[in-house]
Amino acid sequence: MSQHGAACLGGGAGPGGAKAATLLRRGNAMTDEAAKVGIEGVGAGAHILLFEDDDTLAGLLARVLRTEGYHVDVLDTAEAVPPAGKLARYDVVLSDIHLANDTSGHDVLKRIREASPTTPVILMTAYADIEGAMNAVGEGAYDYLAKPIEPTELKRMVGEAIERRKLAKTEPAAPTRADAQAVAQIVGTTPAMLTVYKTVAHVAPTTATVLIVGESGTGKELVARAIHAKSPRNNKPFVAINCGALPESILESELFGHERGSFTGASAQKRGLFEEAKGGTLFLDEIGEISVKMQEAEIRRVGAAETIKVDVRVVAASNRDLKQEVAAGRFREDLLFRLQVVTVVVPPVRERRGDIPLLIKHFIMRHADRLGRPAPHVAPEVFEMLEGYEFPGNVRELSHIIERAMLLAREGVITATDLPPEVTKAWTSQGGTGGSMGSLADDWPSLQVLERRYIDRVLSRTGGNKTRAAEVLGIDRRTLNRMFARERAAATGQQLTDEELDALDHED
Repeated sequence: MSQHGAACLGGGAGPGGAKAATLLRRGNAMTDEAAKVGIEGVGAGAHILLFEDDDTLAGLLARVLRTEGYHVDVLDTAEAVPPAGKLARYDVVLSDIHLANDTSGHDVLKRIREASPTTPVILMTAYADIEGAMNAVGEGAYDYLAKPIEPTELKRMVGEAIERRKLAKTEPAAPTRADAQAVAQIVGTTPAMLTVYKTVAHVAPTTATVLIVGESGTGKELVARAIHAKSPRNNKPFVAINCGALPESILESELFGHERGSFTGASAQKRGLFEEAKGGTLFLDEIGEISVKMQEAEIRRVGAAETIKVDVRVVAASNRDLKQEVAAGRFREDLLFRLQVVTVVVPPVRERRGDIPLLIKHFIMRHADRLGRPAPHVAPEVFEMLEGYEFPGNVRELSHIIERAMLLAREGVITATDLPPEVTKAWTSQGGTGGSMGSLADDWPSLQVLERRYIDRVLSRTGGNKTRAAEVLGIDRRTLNRMFARERAAATGQQLTDEELDALDHED
């Protein structure tokens, strides 16, 4: 992981271009003579090449890096990547994903990998997701940085990249096949989730055993499937079993199989899941639930005398603290050591609240597709109430809450009344009234007054954006404007025609 912040910034439309010379001169990264030939840095410190087509962001990030003593050159298109001879002088390359002239950071990465494989390339994007992170690392990127960028993280990442390059040459990672269907279910752009993406991206192409830890409902199996999908084993079976859901006697037979006649009812030989997953991945969910007796290293069918050699990658998961389980004598220490070659920590929802709006939209689209109905709008207070909820059941609970709300929603809008009691009670106990319908109707107003109060509440939540408010309310923006125009006219004793209301509508 990089350490000393990197920036993907740039100017320059192409070697020798006027735009390139102007932008590069703007960043004080080059002399006029250097701009004419393309890219030349100044000074004796480490040299950074930035690709960014946003002039303001390019200047800002370049200044941050220069305060660390780096010499920064800026380009804005992948077409301006210099030849190998000039690339050799750069210690780190930073690139935004979206660049000028319909080029991308992936184009920059490809050209740098071909011309100078040992130069670390850090990609930067405002749309951090698991597919982007894994593709970037799979294509050979040194790291993947999400916007908005913290200056401290930027400098940390660049510094570590430079130090690592000094220690050893970096070989480009072999590209892996994408399996968008398997990884698309993992949603999140918060730093905690970006850490998960990076770890998965680095470990997936290897054969290392992985231990995934996290509370129930955080999506540990989705992470396991992403690891399998991005591994060289992705064309082989992915076999999953919940170790805590089966009695020990049945679990042993399920995992290892059994011979005919090995116990009552064993009328035929049965292959276990280790054999079923041959060449692929075996996911042992809730491995902390199995007894010490089951934690043997050998793979042998029940009733068999010989062990069986199988080529299987084991990915295990647990919602328990396995170190505490070892201390309590409920889990073998040697097995823990074998499992935690690499550990992926999946954060609970309460530690990634910034992902809740994104998760809500994700589950709405997912359930709308499954239920065969249009995706509903969501009232602003629903986002606010869910962002304040603790989610003891994590992502799984949020999915169920959204499905329930969609089934109860009327007129194509999910409101606070469609949320389960535990959410609304938690909101009330926290002193939240912004999303409470009760606060709108405590004085028993007429339906017309209640409707107007609710419209005002929606408008306040949308920052006065009438178009957005109309979408939430499920009405046309013109209808909303007519209502306001009619109220203003009534206040002065006027009665207006539809044509006059439409004229006032254009004035709004």
